[in-house]
Amino acid sequence: MSQITINDFQKLDIRVGKILSAESIKRSDKLLLLKVDLGTEQRQIVAGIAQYYKPEELVGKEVVVLANLQPRTIMGFISQGMLLAAVEDDKPVLLVPDKEVKVGSKVS
Repeated sequence: MSQITINDFQKLDIRVGKILSAESIKRSDKLLLLKVDLGTEQRQIVAGIAQYYKPEELVGKEVVVLANLQPRTIMGFISQGMLLAAVEDDKPVLLVPDKEVKVGSKVS
């Protein structure tokens, strides 16, 4: 495992967000289009979790988001961040706070 410095870590803007909406992306069985509230703004995020999470079970869920990831166009949709997840048996498990916190709270 390679190591990074504390300065490298401090470059990451990791925040708690709340999923406001989630929908399947037509022509894809893997992708969901999410609208996520980060406190000071709302972001659109394309996430490859459709095989593991139903859109309706995500709405209202607090999640951990890498907010300063460079935007990327995926299947015609701009993704403005990344949900963070652990991988267990090749399946993503979303990282969530163990109790409710203020949307936009910085993870450190």
